[in-house]
Amino acid sequence: MNIVLRSLGAIFIFLFLTIGLAWAVGFEPKDQRPGLWLKGNLVEVPVIDWSFTDSVKEIHIETKTRYFIPHSVTTYSTTHSNQFYIMSAYYEGGSFPNARGWNRNIVRDPRVRIKVGRQLFNQTVSYVSDESIRKSVYQSFVSKYPEWASPGIKNVHMLLVGPAS
Repeated sequence: MNIVLRSLGAIFIFLFLTIGLAWAVGFEPKDQRPGLWLKGNLVEVPVIDWSFTDSVKEIHIETKTRYFIPHSVTTYSTTHSNQFYIMSAYYEGGSFPNARGWNRNIVRDPRVRIKVGRQLFNQTVSYVSDESIRKSVYQSFVSKYPEWASPGIKNVHMLLVGPAS
């Protein structure tokens, strides 16, 4: 019994230190690998013009999980008609939000943290279902990323970024 308690205590301490270290230094996503907390300089003034992101290839988005440890991913973004959009491409198909954990997170809690360069922005996102908006935003993505191998508009899910609530 004493060995079991010591082992459980050692495991708890290891997990506590590992999570604490990840929180302190961040563990950001890279390419296809997801991450945890995003670190950077928090911008607290509302963003009116997102055009500064037009020259940025990839951004990071941090979502809130059910188990209180953030989940972050790398994604593409674009501006269209003075609005800022991010996307989730389903290359293997699937239905939104089921095919991506971070999509399920934002449906449950639309509050996100977006990282552009070293700047962090607390925002909300909403799913874009209007087909006329989807088509024009999709064209903005295609124009910004000409090398992108799109899975087709049916499998590209767009999210409108709005101010934090």
